[in-house]
Amino acid sequence: MSHPLLLKGFEVELFTGRPDGENVGVAGQACRELEGFVTEPDQRNLEYVTPPEADYSSLREALISPRRRLRQWLAPRQLTLLPGSCLSLGDPSRFERTDPDNPYHDLIERCYGTRVVTASIHINLGIAAADDLFRALRLVRCEAALWLALSASSPFLGGAVTGAHSQRWLQFPLTPPQVPLFRDQTHYVQWMEEQLQAGSMHNVRHLWTSVRPNGPRRPHELNRLELRICDLISDPDLLLAVTTLLELRVLALLEGAEGLDPLQSSSLTLDQLADLCDANETAAARCSLDAELRHWQDGRPINGKDWLRLLLASVQPQAMRLGLSSRLAPIDKVLQDGNQAMRWLKAHASGTPIREVMRTAIAEMASEELPMSSDSGVLG
Repeated sequence: MSHPLLLKGFEVELFTGRPDGENVGVAGQACRELEGFVTEPDQRNLEYVTPPEADYSSLREALISPRRRLRQWLAPRQLTLLPGSCLSLGDPSRFERTDPDNPYHDLIERCYGTRVVTASIHINLGIAAADDLFRALRLVRCEAALWLALSASSPFLGGAVTGAHSQRWLQFPLTPPQVPLFRDQTHYVQWMEEQLQAGSMHNVRHLWTSVRPNGPRRPHELNRLELRICDLISDPDLLLAVTTLLELRVLALLEGAEGLDPLQSSSLTLDQLADLCDANETAAARCSLDAELRHWQDGRPINGKDWLRLLLASVQPQAMRLGLSSRLAPIDKVLQDGNQAMRWLKAHASGTPIREVMRTAIAEMASEELPMSSDSGVLG
């Protein structure tokens, strides 16, 4: 059975600051004056959400146009957008509240402090049928570390090298600390109710894990898979490539490709798989593409970059059939040259100060928002 392309939407978190890379918080004012933006508990970052679209041709502009509007608003204030997923040159010891009167923000600051002051990309895929959704969730959870490896962009914090490629994922308070691979929606609902009753989650939104089901009335009405592990991917073409690989992987599962549901195809138990996923995510946060991971099929060791090359090869026939092969091209460049964190660390190791690394990256991020010429777009 051939599935049409899935609906896709993005939640994009961004830092604001000065052109020299210092974080400056203006989220409250920006969100009051600009339609389509929402605040985070700390005023140094804010968020926008793209409407769901199936066709890739319209997704790039949906991602970039809010950034252009925000950048235009920031310019007369001598401010700009900052790449990366942590407070690279900001103060991680101080929480800067967007809304001091918001009780939920008070809870976040009290419980987590600046561990939550990060920027990321959440990728949503529309999957309405519950059985399909939970099969996809299991597969994506078991491979989520690969998407972190591609996207890692937070090697600096407070003006220092952290020793990790994704400091964001290492510091972010995963909640609850242990999340199982769900057998089905009934398992998910029961587990959620137990967490809420025990107080390990404050509400149904308080499931902060690498991938989760989402929908209009959680946990009962669900209509999409939300991948939450990615660091901020400022390059829209790379983000669409990462999304394409994710969608092709899920479509192969939904179309009946054998061996893609870990519940059926792994030699490990669900509890062992959950532990493997957590360990892989930590390894990817530390070393990204160079991490030694464990394959969910049987626990064998596999290099992150090698695993991604296997995935790319596996989806190529499907990509060609759907006209999406060219969409995947930016991933080849990442596998060759490294992700953003690796490139930043290489520049810093060669003697470039962190502030200068960030200044260059800020200019590159601005250039990504320029309109594409008619002959330079990615097809598909």
